[in-house]
Amino acid sequence: MKKPAAQFLISFILLGISSAAFAHPGHDVSGLSAGLMHPFRGLDHLLAMVAVGLWAAQNGGKKIGLLPTAFMLMMAVGAKCALMYPYLPLIESGIAASVLVLGVITALSLNFSARLGVAITALFGFFHGYAHGLEMSGAFEAEAYALGFLATTVALHLAGIVVGIATRAHFVRLPQMLGAIIAASGLWLLSTT
Repeated sequence: MKKPAAQFLISFILLGISSAAFAHPGHDVSGLSAGLMHPFRGLDHLLAMVAVGLWAAQNGGKKIGLLPTAFMLMMAVGAKCALMYPYLPLIESGIAASVLVLGVITALSLNFSARLGVAITALFGFFHGYAHGLEMSGAFEAEAYALGFLATTVALHLAGIVVGIATRAHFVRLPQMLGAIIAASGLWLLSTT
């Protein structure tokens, strides 16, 4: 990756982690159906998860599996960390930054090394998981909620991958345009955190 591109990405990440966590309070976190529906109700989660899939499809090869898997695994780790240590700051800003950065990466069709790509998606997966771990603390049927949330995350990653692959032949710019929309949404989310 060229130095200006690295500086650009780092600037956006640092910009995104500059306020306290709010942890998405005020919605149902009990049971499988609530877990299945939550990513569709939270614009930040919906956009970040689709962006991971789009970016994975743009990169192709082994990254099609690696990027979503890193996001999912670290989302689970983040949720577990939140249950053990519920005081980590900057989570909401990190989530908003994930939407912005993943949108920019997709809009620019950036192709980082596998290690850097995994590190980026893992970091953002941790933020998303941590926020949901905070929500689940003491919730009724928290395990079912987590299972539902993870299942919908897989579906959203797959949706991004399918769109990315299906548009390669005739609509190659569509994932980039979607990335730009996602990035603009991330900028708006950052302005509201």
